[in-house]
Amino acid sequence: MPRQPIPARIRWAVDLMDVQPADHVLEIGCGPGAGAELICSRLETGRLFAIDRSESGVDRTKRRNQAFIDAGRLTVRQIDLATLRVPVKRLTKVFAFNVNLFWVRECAAEVALLHQRVVPGGAVYLFYEAKQAELVPNIVRKASAALADGGFRVSLVEQKAPPVVGIIGRR
Repeated sequence: MPRQPIPARIRWAVDLMDVQPADHVLEIGCGPGAGAELICSRLETGRLFAIDRSESGVDRTKRRNQAFIDAGRLTVRQIDLATLRVPVKRLTKVFAFNVNLFWVRECAAEVALLHQRVVPGGAVYLFYEAKQAELVPNIVRKASAALADGGFRVSLVEQKAPPVVGIIGRR
C-alpha cells in the first residue's frame, strides 16, 4: 500500500517549528503519523516521543514510521497527556495539530507538565486547521490563555491556504 502524502498543512506547521537535528520533541495526538514522519526525517541525534489516546492512531503512526522506530529516533505510545511519563525529561519542542484538549476543557495540569518538561528557550506549538472560521477566535482565545496561565509567552501565526492557525507558547 503506497504511503499517503504529507498534507500541506502539516508540512507548513513542521516547517514553522524549525526542527533541528538534536531536538527532543513530543507530539501530542500523532494520528496517522504524517507529522511524526516529517519531524523524524529532520532528526539525527534528537528523538520524537509521539503519543495518542487512540489505539488506531498509535498503530497508524507505527506502521508509517517503522524505519524511524527501528533507528531509535521515534517512540510511540498510547497514552493521555495527563498521565504522561515522558522518557525524555527535557523537551525542546512540543507539537500538536488539531488537539482539542487545549481549548475544549480545563488543561492546567497538562500545561504545567509541559512547562516543567520544556527547556528554557523551547516552545509548545499548537496548530488548528481553521476550516470553520467562526471557531477560530474561541480556539485562539482559550488555547492562548491556557498556555499563558501556565507560564508560556504566547504568539500567533496564521496561514491562509490551507487555513491554519498556530498558537506558540515559548518558555
